[in-house]
Amino acid sequence: MTKMKKTDFRPDDFVVYPAHGVGKIISIEEQEIAGLRLELFVISFEKDKMTLRVPTHKAVDIGMRGLSSPDVVTKALETLKGKAKVKRAMWSRRAQEYEQKINSGDLLSIAEVVRDLHRADDQREQSYSERQLYEAALERLTREVAAVSGTDEAGAAKKVDEVLVGRAA
Repeated sequence: MTKMKKTDFRPDDFVVYPAHGVGKIISIEEQEIAGLRLELFVISFEKDKMTLRVPTHKAVDIGMRGLSSPDVVTKALETLKGKAKVKRAMWSRRAQEYEQKINSGDLLSIAEVVRDLHRADDQREQSYSERQLYEAALERLTREVAAVSGTDEAGAAKKVDEVLVGRAA
């Protein structure tokens, strides 16, 4: 993955912010904060009805990145086809690891969480926290697949779902 410089981000670009997923830079503005003039990316997360202001000089350090390339998306979808890897560790420890993967902003890590927590209809029930993590990971994955392939979220969700349902049970 190529390291991006802050200058690589422009208004109207889709970016991935580790803790929130795909957002769109709506502008770059200057603000005075505590007596300092700061240049900020203004990022809109439309789905969450949230706007984030990120200092441009910190964006790359905190892990903000451009959208994954189409081949990374392909790899992520391939990851979904794999067999779920569930460690024998206690749920609290696994949940922590899943959460870290989701918040890493790394598409392949997010795909691993989706793969590991996906349940076919006939499989055992998921706990509430398992379901929450699964849905968070699925939403992140779907949004990025949609943004990269230029389709809407419904189309991307269908694509992801077909891969999950089609994988070897």
